[in-house]
Amino acid sequence: MDFKIVIPVIISFVISVILAPVIIPFLRRLKASQTERTDGVKSHLSKAGTPTMGGLIFLIAVTVTSLIYIKDYPKIIPILFLTLGFGLIGFLDDYLKVVLKRSDGLLPAQKMAGQIVVTAIFAFYLIRFTDVKLTLLVPFSHGYYWNIGWGVNGVNFTDGLDGLASSVTVMVATFFTVVAVGTQSGIEPITCAVVGALMGFLLFNVFPAKVFMGDTGSLALGGFVAGTAYMLQMPLFLILVGLIYLIEVASVIIQVTYFKKTGGKRFFKMAPIHHHFELCGWSETRVVAVFSIITAILCMIGLLAL
Repeated sequence: MDFKIVIPVIISFVISVILAPVIIPFLRRLKASQTERTDGVKSHLSKAGTPTMGGLIFLIAVTVTSLIYIKDYPKIIPILFLTLGFGLIGFLDDYLKVVLKRSDGLLPAQKMAGQIVVTAIFAFYLIRFTDVKLTLLVPFSHGYYWNIGWGVNGVNFTDGLDGLASSVTVMVATFFTVVAVGTQSGIEPITCAVVGALMGFLLFNVFPAKVFMGDTGSLALGGFVAGTAYMLQMPLFLILVGLIYLIEVASVIIQVTYFKKTGGKRFFKMAPIHHHFELCGWSETRVVAVFSIITAILCMIGLLAL
C-alpha cells in the first residue's frame, strides 16, 4: 500500500487528539452531559455527567482532512455530505435533549424526515454527477450485482458502551480502506480519515470514557458507513462486516416485539444486546473486545468474499 494512504490517517488522528482536550471542557460548560437509565445496568449510573456530543471531535477531524483531498478526490463529496448530514441530525437531537433538556429531542418523524431528505440528495448526486450506480455487489457471488433500495443504519444502537461503536467502526472503515485502495475507487482519503479520527477519539472514549459520541457521532458514522458502502457498490457487505450493527438492531426489534406479544415479558435481559451480555456478567471491556474481534474476523472474511 502506498505510503501516501497513511497521511490522511495521521492528519485526522492528530486533529482529533488536539481537538478533544478543547471540546470536552466546552461540552462540560454547556452541561451536555450523559444521563443513564435507573432501570438499566447499575454500573452505568457512574457514567452520568460524562460529556456527550463528542462526535464533534472526529466529525471535524474527518471534515478538515477530507477538504484537503477533495479537489483531487471528488468522489469524497457524497460520502462527506451523507456523514455531515446525518451528523447534523444527530447534533440537533443531542442539543435538544442534553443542552435544552427537552427529553424527547427530535421527534421520530422529524428525525426520519431529515434522514430521508439527506439520503435523497445523496442518491440524486450519485445518479446525476457520478458513474456510481445504485446496485449492490453480492458477497461470494463472483461479481454479481443486485438492485435494491436503502440499507439500515445500526451504528446508533451500537453506541452504548465505552469505545464500542468507535472500535467496531474503525474495523469497518479499515475494511473499506483496503477495498477502496484495491479498486482505485478514489474515496480512500475519507475512509483513512475516519480510521485516524476514530483512533484519536478512542484515546478519550475507551473505558472509562471521558466523553461519549452521542447521536452526533453515531448517526454521522452511520452516514459514513452507508455512503461508503454505496460508493463502493457493496452495501450488502454490511450484512457481513457490519454484522454487529445488524445484531444490535435486531435485538431491539426482537425485545420490543416479544414484550408486546407476551404482555410484558423480555426475550433479552436488556436490549440492545450488549447490555444483555453485561447483565449476564460480562465486563464492559470484555463486550467491546469480543465485538471488535468478531468484526475484525468478519472484515477478513469480507475481503475473501470480494
